[in-house]
Amino acid sequence: WIYPTNLPIRDYQYNIVQKALFKNTLVCLPTGLGKTFIAAVVMYNFYRWYPGGKVVFLAPTKPLVAQQIQACHGIVGLPQHELAEMTGDLLPKARAETWLSCRVFFLTPQVMQNDLGRGSCPAQLVCCVVFDE
Repeated sequence: WIYPTNLPIRDYQYNIVQKALFKNTLVCLPTGLGKTFIAAVVMYNFYRWYPGGKVVFLAPTKPLVAQQIQACHGIVGLPQHELAEMTGDLLPKARAETWLSCRVFFLTPQVMQNDLGRGSCPAQLVCCVVFDE
């Protein structure tokens, strides 16, 4: 697995990433200690390991969805053309097309629930899900 070295290595983050790659993990850290960094590194590894898989980051609000897509791209450099920001502002038909054309999704839980219900989210291809507070 890959761990970025372009930022200072913090042992606790490294250890959490290592565990989260192989077991379902709940990460509870105070603000500013790198939850987004940990999520981005885990997502990047699943992105690499499952070339046909879909990686999902769920955030509770539209502003957080927008913030997290930028943060994760900045941390691990996931290719922009593979990233999708999907909120209720995007029509269901456009989201269905996006599920087919992209691999990493940043969306609200409501959009995920709606797209699963419509059958537009290919649930069988989802290999990693991150839940943000």
